[in-house]
Amino acid sequence: MTKATFYFDGDVPYSFLIEGHSDYADEGEDIVCASVSSASYMVANTITEILNVNAKIEVSDARMKLVVNKEQRHITKDILLGLKLHLDNLAEDYPKFLETLMEV
Repeated sequence: MTKATFYFDGDVPYSFLIEGHSDYADEGEDIVCASVSSASYMVANTITEILNVNAKIEVSDARMKLVVNKEQRHITKDILLGLKLHLDNLAEDYPKFLETLMEV
């Protein structure tokens, strides 16, 4: 199962950690994994390359972590909320393969 944890400072998201394999299907055919990966990379690239926010990103096999510095969290709030909403909806459709969590 893939777990996506979003970290909040009050009502402002500032970080996410996505880890694990969904095991929905074989590698290359796993639509849950592809959906999560595509959305998370799009958000990470938008934050760092389009919004020019200095975020810390760690990527390894079946793991991505992004942390936005405190001074720039107001810039990334909406896009991180959008990612959370997207993954929450995906988790509703595929509850055995994706779980979203929130840490305040």
